[in-house]
Amino acid sequence: MDSRALIDHIPSLRRYARALTGDAWAADDLVQDTLERACRKWQLWIVGSDLRAWLFTIMHNVFASQMRRAPPRAVVDIDEIAAQLPGAGGARDRAIDLQRCLLLLPEEQRAALLLVALEDMSYAQLSRVLNVPLGTVMSRLARARVRLQELMEGAPPPAAGRPGLRRLK
Repeated sequence: MDSRALIDHIPSLRRYARALTGDAWAADDLVQDTLERACRKWQLWIVGSDLRAWLFTIMHNVFASQMRRAPPRAVVDIDEIAAQLPGAGGARDRAIDLQRCLLLLPEEQRAALLLVALEDMSYAQLSRVLNVPLGTVMSRLARARVRLQELMEGAPPPAAGRPGLRRLK
């Protein structure tokens, strides 16, 4: 095993983990868990295959497992208390707003959007990382882009439950 090849991917793993979790400490923990699992399962990696995609697949699976096991978190709706928060509008505020809006996206849409936008993955790589068909990748990206634009323009956040789904009779 060439540890340098693994080390070269740590910055992009950290960047994706930070965008995915929205928290620096949680991102570092996610990267640590990903690297630990990669080292434990190193024999499963096929020499010559895409190491980057393999590492991101591990990270995606670790994150999904953590989200399933995590207890529900108390959520404060920032839109409800926005009038009470001091601050001037500026580029930094827009960046924070973008991060808030990204965190409002469903996890599968956020993951797809971040891997394409931040990590410059191709749709085919993304399909392998998320273990979904190429058409699903394209659909998730389209829905994520539309919803992110709506949120940035001030659309209300989705109600509890699965956003965008309606029961048909």
